[in-house]
Amino acid sequence: MLKNLIKSKKATVGIVGLGYVGLPIAIETAAKGFKTIGVDIDGDRVKKINRGVSFISDVESSNLKKLVRKRYIKATTDQRQLRHCDIIMICVPTPINENKEPDLEPVIKSAEWIKNTLRREQLIILKSTTYPETTEKVLLPILARSGLKVGHDFYLAFCPERIDPGNKRYGVVNTPVIIGGVTRKCTSIATFFYKQFVHHVHPVSSPRSAEMTKILENTFRNVNIALVNEFAQLCERMGGIDIWEVISAAQTKPFGFMPFFPGPGVGGHCIPIDPYYLSWKAREYDFHTVFIELSARINEDMPYFVVNKTIEALSQSGVCPNKAKVLLLGMAFKKDISDLRHSPALKVLEILEPRVALVKYHDPHVDELMLGKKRVKSVKFSRRELKKYDAVLILTDHSWYDYDLIVKNARLIVDTRNAVQDGPNTYKLGVGIQ
Repeated sequence: MLKNLIKSKKATVGIVGLGYVGLPIAIETAAKGFKTIGVDIDGDRVKKINRGVSFISDVESSNLKKLVRKRYIKATTDQRQLRHCDIIMICVPTPINENKEPDLEPVIKSAEWIKNTLRREQLIILKSTTYPETTEKVLLPILARSGLKVGHDFYLAFCPERIDPGNKRYGVVNTPVIIGGVTRKCTSIATFFYKQFVHHVHPVSSPRSAEMTKILENTFRNVNIALVNEFAQLCERMGGIDIWEVISAAQTKPFGFMPFFPGPGVGGHCIPIDPYYLSWKAREYDFHTVFIELSARINEDMPYFVVNKTIEALSQSGVCPNKAKVLLLGMAFKKDISDLRHSPALKVLEILEPRVALVKYHDPHVDELMLGKKRVKSVKFSRRELKKYDAVLILTDHSWYDYDLIVKNARLIVDTRNAVQDGPNTYKLGVGIQ
């Protein structure tokens, strides 16, 4: 019955959480002809979506507006609307608490909403990144309290999100999808649904395998970024070795090497978080992920390393750090996007502010941000503005920037992204201060 609804595009899709994961998926399901209902607790976000206004750089407002006008997409704060949905995808955040332990409260709350209106022939898909066994040991017991049986009355699967903000080559449709259902029928139904709007679906044997796949993907990146960040620190310590030149040379090998690049840390929702989800779950099995936890610590220390490098560069240029004015360029966690989630630039700003006289920032994609309880606005980017500061610290290498203008007008540059050419007033991460 559900397969027939999906095949005929008469199935209604529900998206719980309309952020960086949920909204792009809602766009694709609606574009394929599925009526899509998005549920979010943020009333302002819901109003924007219903006006056809996107707050995500990967989603064009013109596309959203067209789908809203055709009534393929509707957003609401009323979770009771989920009763009208045949497929429900949970796309809520999965943060860590102050003790770096998983906080599944958003997932649990979403499950409670769904349980209250769960009916036969509904497909529930968890997309939020989490540790293995969440689908079967956290989500399923809540849904089972409805009295319905998984694999017979309703279907449940885990399908990890693989969205890469700002990636112009790979999006929702052409990025392969991993699916692990609680039963074979769950996997079959979820696979059939996804094949309606993505190019390639890769089923696995269980939700646990799908959950572990996502953790492996992100931990792989975290570990390799930590490795190259440690190499960058060593190159600085040794002096006369340029980490960027070393990576470029290593890239000439046609096999056995994949380039990763140093920077002020790691950001985004997944890469800084996933190692802690995995290490927390591993302890349940008396297993300690020492290597993985070490990589997380190395990356978390990078903002401190960058600040110390900036202070040292100021001192070597003859400027007393506590009297210095510093401009930060780029606050998003990666180039050409506005996403601030866990951006290392925010940590650099927080650490640097009490150590110098003045810190300002510019980001073409971020008009303002919150530093603690304080609202901070981006300054204008101009030749005149650059000349006001004792140092310019490049944290995110947005394509928008005129780097020649920066080199010609900044008194001192600390470059964490290899964005500018070497010069007498330039200090690069992984090169060393001579």
